[in-house]
Amino acid sequence: QVQLVESGGTLVQSGDSLQLSCKFSGNMADYGTIGWFRQAPGKEREGVSCISVESGATDYKDSVKARFTVSTDKGTNMVFQQMNNLKPEDTGTYYCAPAFNTSCHWYLSSGSYQYLSIWGQGTQVTVSS
Repeated sequence: QVQLVESGGTLVQSGDSLQLSCKFSGNMADYGTIGWFRQAPGKEREGVSCISVESGATDYKDSVKARFTVSTDKGTNMVFQQMNNLKPEDTGTYYCAPAFNTSCHWYLSSGSYQYLSIWGQGTQVTVSS
């Protein structure tokens, strides 16, 4: 049974940086992509970053490009998301999630979260203005 434990979320000010971590218990190589979703109050869960498990290629939601960086450490089964120049609209609960689908385009598409079945408890990021 794969388990995910996210950490690193906290209250920060606009412009600050933060790194989120996700401990993945399982074989990451069983999946095609992994990345981060976020959910703001009253809004649908959305994919913000994605990394190909095999190639390491990355992709991002447009609003976070050049500010967020997703990475993995396969040796320790960790997934990270470095977030720079945070904005109030980045506020939300962040979740990492693996997908069998190998396409980051699919991973980041609207509604993809509905097809993913493995989720952690999430970590809360609040950005004050």
